[in-house]
Amino acid sequence: MICAYCKPAVLQQIREGGLSAGSREYAGFWLRFAAVLLDAVIVGIVNAIVGGVLTAGRLFTSDDANAGMAILTGLINLAVAVSYEVWFIANKGATPGKMALGIRVVRPGGGPIGYGLSLGRYVGKFVSGMILGIGYFMAAWDVEKRALHDRICDTRVVRVK
Repeated sequence: MICAYCKPAVLQQIREGGLSAGSREYAGFWLRFAAVLLDAVIVGIVNAIVGGVLTAGRLFTSDDANAGMAILTGLINLAVAVSYEVWFIANKGATPGKMALGIRVVRPGGGPIGYGLSLGRYVGKFVSGMILGIGYFMAAWDVEKRALHDRICDTRVVRVK
């Protein structure tokens, strides 16, 4: 299904031979899961380095300063994770984990998504996880393999040929 706004662009792509009707292959649940794991490892390594640097500076400080530094570390770790996801999805269409597995995030017509939608999709992932992860498992049963955050932001995760 293609929205009315995207339909002219998709039809033009079909006429030019760049997209054939029904040729899109959606990324399945396990492929998406593996990509999330790869991205978690990458973000975890970066956050471990940042945490190590910040921890080294608080070895000889008071408990109050340590609590404040722990909060700061958590906020920086969140900023790293958000920036990683939003920048890569908006600029490359995929995070490094998705790129390694040959999948990317697109709009219904196959076009890229911008920063705002990428950020909305990231926030939507929290909603997908808050309901016992059911929002993620939706991708296993959906015809277009969309999770809840994909439905919220009207995106698709497709295999790159």
